[in-house]
Amino acid sequence: MYVLMGANGNITSKTARLLLAAGQPVRVLGRNAAHLEPLKQAGAEVLVGGALDPDFLTRAFSGASAVYTMIPPDYVSPDHRSYQKAVSEAIAQAIVKSGTTHVVNLSSVGASLPSGTGPIAGLHDQEQRLDKLASVNVLHVRATYFLENHLHAIGLIKALGVYPGMIAPNVPLAMIATQDVAAAVVRELTKPTYTGHTVRHLLGARDYTMSEVTRVLGAAVGKPELKYVQSDPVQAKAGMVQSGFSQNVADLFEEMSNAMSDGRIQATYRRDAASTTPTTLEQFAPTFAAAFTAGGH
Repeated sequence: MYVLMGANGNITSKTARLLLAAGQPVRVLGRNAAHLEPLKQAGAEVLVGGALDPDFLTRAFSGASAVYTMIPPDYVSPDHRSYQKAVSEAIAQAIVKSGTTHVVNLSSVGASLPSGTGPIAGLHDQEQRLDKLASVNVLHVRATYFLENHLHAIGLIKALGVYPGMIAPNVPLAMIATQDVAAAVVRELTKPTYTGHTVRHLLGARDYTMSEVTRVLGAAVGKPELKYVQSDPVQAKAGMVQSGFSQNVADLFEEMSNAMSDGRIQATYRRDAASTTPTTLEQFAPTFAAAFTAGGH
């Protein structure tokens, strides 16, 4: 039995479907039963509960061959780091109490840095906490910026006629499709290559700048003139708060964007054959175009 946290998310849902297609037993965890229904219909066992509840997680992890852990985002949290810490502690307690021996933990590039990286610093703390579990084999998957993140810009592109963002326009950044992360997670769950406490970076096909991203995606939606504009942080964060983000989360996103813009996060990884995955931005562009035509994300 493979147990997956965060089943409403891009990576977990794709991981579950890949495992089910291979005939593997899957248990998925999430907060919303309606959102879990498609995976239930596909053959997964579903358990509804919160990631802050160590008793729920203990029951869910029990009997697992391996567990995929992640900290579900809570963008309305008034203190996101405290929320991350609480989820992390619940996960660690549940691993110990359930007797889980193999864990694939979703982390992020930049998680080697203890601070100055916004929400990624919470994943640094999560890695440190899981690495204290001496009898558990843990693989930290440090995935880079998701190509799917660009889907969240569709509404702003339609409203403003530009792609606005807080990351500097001409700084190269590794970007990855979530389907490639899911494929790597499936391999490590079913045929683990790790023992002890290990890190694996996943960096996508190559690096892109935000200006290059905008040219490729603009061409895909019939807007070859589309430009990327680095947003004023005050205005960008005001827009995030208006959209429902807490001020604390908006501030953390600014900090993360700054760490990408000045290259601090990129300095923590080095691309090699093992960290390079197949899906390119150009291959992702039709997915973006379909979402753009459908009305946004």
